[in-house]
Amino acid sequence: MTALVECLSHTPLVGHVDPQQAVLDEVAAVISAARERVAQFQPDLVVLFSPDHYNGFFYDVMPSFCIGMAAHAIGDFGTLAGALSVPQTLAESCATAVLEQGVDAAVSYRMQLDHGAAQPLELLFGGLREVPVIPVFINSVATPLPSFQRARLLGAAIGRWAREQNLRVLFLGSGGLSHQPPVPELAQVEGLMADRLKGSGRYLPADEREARTQRVILAAQRFVHDQNSLHPLNPEWDQQFLDTLSRGELAAFDSLSNAELSAVAGKSTHEVKTWVAAFAALQAFGPYQCSGRYYREIPEWIAGFGALSAQPCAAGL
Repeated sequence: MTALVECLSHTPLVGHVDPQQAVLDEVAAVISAARERVAQFQPDLVVLFSPDHYNGFFYDVMPSFCIGMAAHAIGDFGTLAGALSVPQTLAESCATAVLEQGVDAAVSYRMQLDHGAAQPLELLFGGLREVPVIPVFINSVATPLPSFQRARLLGAAIGRWAREQNLRVLFLGSGGLSHQPPVPELAQVEGLMADRLKGSGRYLPADEREARTQRVILAAQRFVHDQNSLHPLNPEWDQQFLDTLSRGELAAFDSLSNAELSAVAGKSTHEVKTWVAAFAALQAFGPYQCSGRYYREIPEWIAGFGALSAQPCAAGL
């Protein structure tokens, strides 16, 4: 029937390492405006494109894409925990349509999600079960990674499916922009850490979970004082990315390789593929117009922090 896109950076560091109050107030206003747009839109269904940070997907089986038939959030970094309200029949229909359109996406009837999925639902809806949600995982940290082109084609396939459902669909993208927090890489670890990345980390003991949280907090504290302690943020690239999305030139990202993106903006910047997928889904409804653009470097959150909304040009909220 019609659609809306809301893309928003997430961060597990809220409340752990925060910027000045003025910046917190600024971000809160951006989130409040997005929440108001969503409330006015009154979605019947949310399609949530999100990454994972070795909390739900591991190297025992690491798909490029996975569509959840049922899902729960683990509550890492103090985010909400519990089951999402996933409409199984609709999710199965979506997964079938995507495969029929030539995009290979795995399915999961027991999808485990982390803060990357839970945080935007909490911020925009106040909970995990307030609205039906189909979660769509896009691998953004575990090499080999899907390309921009494949993420775009995934989004476009989901958008074409959604267009036929006679529903008001919110495409929600969670991730980005430039950043590279201390995420382990399989090629650089061994022993217990390698075993965790290969699957045993799915049910991480509480003490290890807390130690992992503290490592990220410490890295953020160091990054505030030394922007070279991690890959520097790249506000110029981030703004160009937002410009390209706003112009609807999604295929322009196809020529950007994964290695080039990691080098220019950081290895976790691959999360922006969730934004590309969300906008590609919206394009299935026709040309779109953007609003709600926001960007700020926030080193306390190890993030080029952004937001962008869009709706079809012919639509009205």
